[in-house]
Amino acid sequence: MPTHRTCGAFRVASTTPWPPSDPPTSPAAPSATRSWTTTPTPAKWRWRPSTQRSPIGRSGVASNDSDQNPAADPGPHRPLIGLPTYCGRGQFGVWDRDAAFLPSVYVTAVTRAGGRVVLLPPEDPWTLAEVAELDGIILTGGDDVDPALYDAQAHPRTQAPNVRRDSFEITLYRHARTAKVPVFAICRGAQIVNTVHGGTLHQHVPDLADFGAHEAEKKDEFAEVAVTTAPDTAVAGLIGTGATVRCHHHQAIDRLGDGLIVSAHAADGCIEALETPDGSMLAVQWHPEETLEDLRLFTGLVEAAARRAQKTKPAPPLNATPPQTKAEAHR
Repeated sequence: MPTHRTCGAFRVASTTPWPPSDPPTSPAAPSATRSWTTTPTPAKWRWRPSTQRSPIGRSGVASNDSDQNPAADPGPHRPLIGLPTYCGRGQFGVWDRDAAFLPSVYVTAVTRAGGRVVLLPPEDPWTLAEVAELDGIILTGGDDVDPALYDAQAHPRTQAPNVRRDSFEITLYRHARTAKVPVFAICRGAQIVNTVHGGTLHQHVPDLADFGAHEAEKKDEFAEVAVTTAPDTAVAGLIGTGATVRCHHHQAIDRLGDGLIVSAHAADGCIEALETPDGSMLAVQWHPEETLEDLRLFTGLVEAAARRAQKTKPAPPLNATPPQTKAEAHR
């Protein structure tokens, strides 16, 4: 039998809605910019999975710009989706400085799916109370996870560890789990999640004789990989029984972490998606942000985030006005 899911869970649309449980109220008092309506979720937020193939031959029919599968309508307020950034050197005109980076395609995907992006720089750690004010979090793709996190020696092809990023995203994920904030993890993000749960990674997939290609030969290209989803999982409820997805990963899940289930795999057996039984965390090894014509996974997160916001954040008064600044008050 499927496990009951919380209000902040990715919804399996092929069944009746899961009985929600009440998540804890955010430990931080909501600010004037973080108040939300508590009207029922619009019916068109209920995803209807389709077995049709998309025009591009990937994961089904596009969910945005479509009369059949409209993008999420968050109502008068959009749920806050936290996107952690990472540090690197950036050139801006005559300047060469440390900068916080994130590919803008993630921002575009969240925005088109109906969410409001909050960028989270690693120099500014978020407390549990602050993470609880967010409505959802996405752990994005990037460099290899430090093998020391799962008690392994580095493979010769494993990249140098980014300790700051690893530590920052691990803390965010743990806070999100405690605060029952829904999490969507992508590629590296899926590997972070697995290590937090005590799992391990294959450090170089090409070394595995039974595994096919999961990365393209060129750095800026992707391999097309067919995946099959497991029945009665959140990912199956969002993309159907299978899809052809865009991958670029030379590492993969080895031993599955405690409390996780495999929800999609490639024909060669490579784990391509995992999630928690309650549906509050969904992780994929592929890159759904690279197919903006099909936003179903991002829409699933935004809708889960909206349901959590409706349960945890009070509605503002109908006649509420923004607070005045000191300068405005003295005019």
